[in-house]
Amino acid sequence: MSTKRESQVSIEEILEKARNYIEDEEQIKIIQKAYLFAKEKHTGQVRKSGEDYINHPLNVALILISVYADYQTICAGLLHDILEDCDCTKEELEKEFGSEITKLVEGVTKLSRINFSTENEYLIDYYKKIIVGMSEDVRVIIVKLADRLHNMRTLWAIPEERQKVKAREALEILAPIAHHLGIHKIKSELEDLSLRYLKPDIYYDIVEKLNTTKIERDKTVYEMQQEVSELLNEHHIPHDIKGRAKSIYSIYNKLDKGKKFSDIYDLLAIRILVSTEQECYLALGLIHSKFRPLSKRFKDYVAMPKANMYQSLHTTVFGIDGYLFEIQIRTYEMNEVAENGIAAHWSYKENGGSEPANLMQTTTEQKLQFFKSIIDLSQDKMSNEDFVNTVKEEVLNNNIYCYTPKGDVIELPKGATPLDFAYKIHTKVGETTVGAIVNNNIVPLNHELKDNDIVKINTSKNSTPSKEWIYMVKSTATKNKIKAFFTKNDREIYIDRGKYLLEKELRKRKLIFSDFLVDKNVKKICKELKLEDLDEIYLTIGNGKNTPGGVINIIDKKEEVKAPKIVKVTSKNMDADIIVSGLDKVKVNLANCCHPVYGDPIVGYITKGNGISVHRLHCHNIDTMEDRTVEVNWNNNMDKRYLTNLVIHAKDNKDHMLELVQSISMFNISVDEITTIHKMENTIYEVSCYVTGLEQLEKLMVSISKNQDIEKVERVIQ
Repeated sequence: MSTKRESQVSIEEILEKARNYIEDEEQIKIIQKAYLFAKEKHTGQVRKSGEDYINHPLNVALILISVYADYQTICAGLLHDILEDCDCTKEELEKEFGSEITKLVEGVTKLSRINFSTENEYLIDYYKKIIVGMSEDVRVIIVKLADRLHNMRTLWAIPEERQKVKAREALEILAPIAHHLGIHKIKSELEDLSLRYLKPDIYYDIVEKLNTTKIERDKTVYEMQQEVSELLNEHHIPHDIKGRAKSIYSIYNKLDKGKKFSDIYDLLAIRILVSTEQECYLALGLIHSKFRPLSKRFKDYVAMPKANMYQSLHTTVFGIDGYLFEIQIRTYEMNEVAENGIAAHWSYKENGGSEPANLMQTTTEQKLQFFKSIIDLSQDKMSNEDFVNTVKEEVLNNNIYCYTPKGDVIELPKGATPLDFAYKIHTKVGETTVGAIVNNNIVPLNHELKDNDIVKINTSKNSTPSKEWIYMVKSTATKNKIKAFFTKNDREIYIDRGKYLLEKELRKRKLIFSDFLVDKNVKKICKELKLEDLDEIYLTIGNGKNTPGGVINIIDKKEEVKAPKIVKVTSKNMDADIIVSGLDKVKVNLANCCHPVYGDPIVGYITKGNGISVHRLHCHNIDTMEDRTVEVNWNNNMDKRYLTNLVIHAKDNKDHMLELVQSISMFNISVDEITTIHKMENTIYEVSCYVTGLEQLEKLMVSISKNQDIEKVERVIQ
């Protein structure tokens, strides 16, 4: 094991660097106070590297200062282990440093208490704790990133097995979060250090190759810098220019995709910093006029920033001696955001920056789109496993960035469609989508979007989602929103259906609906069935969990209806749509009196010489035949349609036949026959149609009954 020691940092160095951008001396004094408090609490504690423990929070504070964190975040960095490792209470900390700093320290402590592992149940909780930390205050995560970065720098001090666990956690979770926050410094170093411990052979091989070619590369880059600098000076564009080191991990990624080391042309790279956005484009034009650009390698992130507000012009040109150079051009302010991300945002406050507070708030909110994505996910009703997979695959991975016609950035997972885009804008926009235009071309809703697409969503207030959409979208969050729409819709259908069935059964028993459903009776039924309210009662009747008679019997037991006694046997015939237990290859008929459909509770009746007749469980024609019934079940593997009969009562004597046929066809249901019976005051329609099952039939009945011209809809039992 290495005997390397971590770098010693003094509080004087911390305060000196903090004063570079924090002008308020009172805030500097609070940072010093936090150091003295932490030093006292950590007295006698030693890290596994052999150093005094206080050196770790000092290094964390130094990292935070390097990304221009505000004084409260720096204090939290100095105090982040106080509650976990020292004799200090939340109340004591709050008394000394106030509620805001205490809340930051608490947030970091919550994250630190979780032992992350890809092999145990803590994975889910770890992700969710991260989400909690981010949703409360993003600065918690920034402290956590700084804490982990310093720990990664001293990872040599712990056993090899633990090194790999910590390195994988840093690479798979924390580095992508740093990327989405735009903190390039931390992201890049976390990736390089992770690779060093996860794949040391590859890491040191790349380092060796870089060292071998360093002299030649440095010479070539220096000459290119000189030529570009002279070009800009000739046209009076003030600038700074410097070579840009390619991270070891990014080189590994390209090698891992099959590239040769000699083919990674952006090993030669320079960055140009200018004062204004206009000068960015002037510099780009001048460089392209002298050095031929490589086609398809130009990216304009100035006009179209990334979701984390990264801005820069990227181009690749044939430079000195024909070498390919990757060139980045940005303003000084863009560079600060690119390097330090959202953490630098608070430094504007410290400097009393000229930007209005509301503009700063708007920019902050744009940078926090990543967190909004995760917070939205945490509010969706999905399983823990789905939540983790979605965060990892759709939020932490490289995503695509599309734009609204107004230029707003929408971040989406790769493979997303216009429907994902619409739902990301707003659920209501998604639900009323009728079409999409991408880059001025009309596209289908399952069209796969690409980076930088401009997407316009067409909506109609009368439109609703289709269940097919679930298979047309990429985002798990979008799928859940579509499912939620139909869950809510189905719930309403079942409630309406349950109410209708209960009313029907009450009429049959000659009970008055309003008298039966008084508060006392509803409470008794809810208590008996462990339900919340009247809607829940209707719901369980509508979805078949409870029968109307069973619910009524809780209050009125005068007409308790017994289901027929069923003979249970074991073997099955899997070739038919009805499985008859114990009787293979037996003749089975669906009863013409009640016309059962797939999903109905059913019972078989053994006829004399005509096999088994299958009835709905509560068909009145088998009430007295329980000695000849047998258990039957629907075969879930069959795909067919079933004939059923409906009686529809209109409120008037007008002709509603065309309207009914259109309503039925909307459900993809075939009509076999419609008979119209005209009466003096109303019209009755007898409809024979083919349905896939009970679910489709119930939705049709509820849909028709919602028509203001329809009084009621009933299934026929003859």
